[in-house]
Amino acid sequence: MKVEIYSDIACPWCHLGKSRFEQALAAYPQADQVEVVYRPFQLDPGAPEEPRAHREVLAAKFGPRAEAMDARITELGAAEGLVFDFDTVVENNSLLAHRLLRFALEEYGPDAQARLKGRLLAAHFGEGLDIGDREELTDVAVAVGLDRDPVIAFLDGDELHDEVLDEIEVARQRGITAVPTFVFEGQWAVQGGQEPATFLNILNQVAEQTAADTATATDAACADGACEVPGH
Repeated sequence: MKVEIYSDIACPWCHLGKSRFEQALAAYPQADQVEVVYRPFQLDPGAPEEPRAHREVLAAKFGPRAEAMDARITELGAAEGLVFDFDTVVENNSLLAHRLLRFALEEYGPDAQARLKGRLLAAHFGEGLDIGDREELTDVAVAVGLDRDPVIAFLDGDELHDEVLDEIEVARQRGITAVPTFVFEGQWAVQGGQEPATFLNILNQVAEQTAADTATATDAACADGACEVPGH
């Protein structure tokens, strides 16, 4: 089974969704048969390539709601063991980090990409990582097992720039407008940081449908291109 996860490093719900999905995957008996690939998406592709304080950026976008939004995700994250320290979060354009994730996938494989994704999210939201800073990105990449010199050379050039932009455009053509979005077997899409039990249920459903070769005639739980959360 292939699961493509569209997400943005600048998205706190993507951090939460990754954690919850991985909990479900750990409980899934056929986890070793699941390939997880992270795909790029930018919530703000026009964001300037310069560091900015998160609190100021969010307040400018959402006004008085901003503080409550941060408080909510901080509470949910704490329940998952995730740290959200929004007073230290630095906002920047996420394209460079997405290029690095694509580089990790092509040169080191899906497992290395997943490790890098997790570390980028944790450092961005909990440790003040500037996702637009080449030196900081290099240190993160090396910490998860990538080789320093190739990473430096990659980040100093423009390799995979167009390819990542093409992937982002593919996401929009697929109708993806919010993240995280989990696409199972290229057919069934689940949006949002669902509970681990929901993700586990979907993994089982997709496995059953794929094994039975009935992808075009699924039951109501996975129909019309999206998996429905039971009871919602």
